[in-house]
Amino acid sequence: MKDLTRLTDLQLGEVYKIFNIADEISTGKYSNFLNGKSAILFFPASSIRTRVTFEKGIYLLGGQPILFPNDALEKKEDLRDVCGYLNNWADIVIIRHKDIQLIEKFAKYSKAPVINAMTDINHPCEVLADIYSLSKIRDNIISDKYLFCGKSGNIGLAWKEASEVMGFELSQCCGTGYEMDDVKVYHDIKTAIKGKDIIFTDSLSVEELNDFRDCQVTKEVMDMANKNAILNPCPPFYRGEEVSDDVIQSKYFVGYEFKKNLLVIQQAIMLWCMM
Repeated sequence: MKDLTRLTDLQLGEVYKIFNIADEISTGKYSNFLNGKSAILFFPASSIRTRVTFEKGIYLLGGQPILFPNDALEKKEDLRDVCGYLNNWADIVIIRHKDIQLIEKFAKYSKAPVINAMTDINHPCEVLADIYSLSKIRDNIISDKYLFCGKSGNIGLAWKEASEVMGFELSQCCGTGYEMDDVKVYHDIKTAIKGKDIIFTDSLSVEELNDFRDCQVTKEVMDMANKNAILNPCPPFYRGEEVSDDVIQSKYFVGYEFKKNLLVIQQAIMLWCMM
């Protein structure tokens, strides 16, 4: 049994193993893998896509999801003691919490595999799902050139983890002061977009928008990218802010269908962790 707290926990071959499991799930294999097993989930009330896909994925594999608010892990009770009791009943634990150190501490004491469903510094399941989706529509996801438009945060840093594991080229376009370490950075989208294949974005706060005024992805900008380039904004995205309305309406936006694979990849991650 294995945990997944960071993408850098994985070797390249393990990424492709998870993708192979996802392919097998799509053929109907593993439909009763979680029969008689319980998955404990700790999620904030605001979670939509990640929670829905994990809960549905557990149900489709025959398991029982048991949901708690993530602040249940912030009680006075020591995590060692929480795990001590849950070890009697939990078969897998999925946690979405801002503090990755809390998740890593939980994993240290848990006998069941632990999956990081998002923290303030990464979002491994979401990015694995995106890479899997890319693998279905791109000829060579390793040789494609990736551009992240957004601040140093959980989405950008998760893509950085992915680039370290898989070896693809990653650049960032952002306002000054929002740079990730050890990544090539641009501060003007029209310069950054040239030669890029895969463009993805993250949403911004009202206070950050002005700092990113030269980084908005529009249809005009996407026309400057490589032929057959695609745009994959991280939801929730906001038209007129990090992306324009016209680019969301364009051929470049891979959008909603692209995210369907979040369900099967999260199922595959659970299976990989439990095998």
